[in-house]
Amino acid sequence: MARSKVTRSGPLLTPKQLRVLTFIRDFTNAHGYAPTMQELADEFRVSKVTVFEHISALQKKGCLRRSRHKARSLRLSQTVAFPDESPAKLRLVGTIAAGRPIEAIEQREFLELDSMFVSSNETFVLRVRGDSIIGDNICDGDYVICEKRSTAQNGETVVALIDDEEATLKRFYRTSNGVRLEARNPAFEPIFTSNVRIQGVVIGVLRRYS
Repeated sequence: MARSKVTRSGPLLTPKQLRVLTFIRDFTNAHGYAPTMQELADEFRVSKVTVFEHISALQKKGCLRRSRHKARSLRLSQTVAFPDESPAKLRLVGTIAAGRPIEAIEQREFLELDSMFVSSNETFVLRVRGDSIIGDNICDGDYVICEKRSTAQNGETVVALIDDEEATLKRFYRTSNGVRLEARNPAFEPIFTSNVRIQGVVIGVLRRYS
């Protein structure tokens, strides 16, 4: 059975449980009070027994609170954060040709930035200053998403700390004499050093046009 997260660190819910929670949220926002068990049953075309089962499961998972013997007592937990309320979520409406034109087809999907750049390690974001790496299409003012790592493979773009003082964004290459940090701009000479610490490896780039 499919599962979907409601909170970053919260319990896994079934798609039906997520739909129940979303309906309770939307109904409460629209009316100023929570739906009854019968209204939930009517919405999802199930019996009240099935509704009680869903509500009980959501209470056990800490997503709902309910007072007995009150018809409209359902309350969402303050820790619930719905996927469609995520600030790192953008609407994906289709595909656009960058070569030969293609038919535009509307899609109803969402692009979640945090899942796009998922990593087994911690991630962080840096704003780029300068154009030494412009050959990799990373420009001044861009944001690079980095995976926190202390090692890198040849050719990877890294956040490198040189002599424990200066941090720079460069292509990483290990040589017989140490490390070569290579710019992607012919105006910049490569840096050769034996005292470098890798802080992270670039896994994505974000750019805002204004």
